[in-house]
Amino acid sequence: MKTVFVDANVFLRFFTTDDARQHDRAAELFRLAAARKVALVTGPPVLFEIAWTLRSAYDQPKATVLDVLGAIVALPGLELTDGRTAEEALSLARRSGQEFADAYIVAASRQWGADEIATFNQRHFEKLEATLCRI
Repeated sequence: MKTVFVDANVFLRFFTTDDARQHDRAAELFRLAAARKVALVTGPPVLFEIAWTLRSAYDQPKATVLDVLGAIVALPGLELTDGRTAEEALSLARRSGQEFADAYIVAASRQWGADEIATFNQRHFEKLEATLCRI
């Protein structure tokens, strides 16, 4: 079976439907993956790009962004290069009301067994219940 890495614009066209032709092509790719005719993979930079684009270009609220990212994580036939970390980040972002990118940093730090996070953006990370390195 062929494996295809999926870029952010494919997901964006699918979810925003702002280009009908590209939406249909993305939908077909996702149907093929669900039918196990092709294996799809994507990773963190794609999820970050989707979150940023939905917030900045489409003016979508955090909750909608998290719903879209959750739908991507759950797509049949799609593997995430860091699935466990992405799922934990989505959960953290939903519980805390913080952005996905910051939640991902906390989730990744936990996956790697880091004791603290060094950041100057302490307020957001405190809301994510992260242990901070006071630099």
